[in-house]
Amino acid sequence: MKGRVLVVEDNAANLELLSDWLESEGYTVDSATTLQQAYASFRDPLPQIVLLDVQLGADDGLLLTEWLRKQPQFRTIPVIAVTAHAMVTDHARMLKCGCNGCVSKPIDFKALAVHLDRWLTLPAKL
Repeated sequence: MKGRVLVVEDNAANLELLSDWLESEGYTVDSATTLQQAYASFRDPLPQIVLLDVQLGADDGLLLTEWLRKQPQFRTIPVIAVTAHAMVTDHARMLKCGCNGCVSKPIDFKALAVHLDRWLTLPAKL
């Protein structure tokens, strides 16, 4: 097992695509389709990294990142935004909110693999 990944994604097709790819790469996948489900996912076993859709229906997915950064026991869990918001200013806003990286949709799996390798092999830090 390479690591436990929480995928927070409200689009069923995107969730299935990400989950299938992650599992084929050797990751254990947990999923949430709402912010409420995502908050509830932070119990044993904890995810080692979060892949976060920024637009979760009417909710702003970045609220999860902001919440994680305020929780001492969760603040070092890396969060990678996986988003259709591809402009440089969008990515800057996501990083300012506490995301450790961004991958634009449609998903570039090579870029995503680089983020996963980076954040799951380095010591936890922000």
